[in-house]
Amino acid sequence: MIDDEPSFTRVLKMNLEKTGAYEVREENIGLRGIESAKEFKPDVILLDIVMPDIDGGAILSEIRSSEDARDTKVLFLTAVLTKEEQRQKQGYLSNTPCLAKPVSIKEVVDFIEKNAQK
Repeated sequence: MIDDEPSFTRVLKMNLEKTGAYEVREENIGLRGIESAKEFKPDVILLDIVMPDIDGGAILSEIRSSEDARDTKVLFLTAVLTKEEQRQKQGYLSNTPCLAKPVSIKEVVDFIEKNAQK
């Protein structure tokens, strides 16, 4: 998970791991998130778009161009768009599945399950 809000990532990590289905690594700095993705090789990345050091679109580009992480499924989890805008865009932003914040843990789990199949 790459998101600049430590309190959000901490709570989401705890709740996802509590399901027993996920091992979660959180990064709150975009550039660190890119390096972590290359090292950790996760099955899926939940990525915020608005980050202080590098925006989510650039992070996605870096991940896609990395031999170590290019096949990792990336899902946007962001407050950049509203729930209504998400519906209008049919759940995609720049050809990437997206979920608008705020979210419940059930919404996040459903979002991952629906979009993270390889």
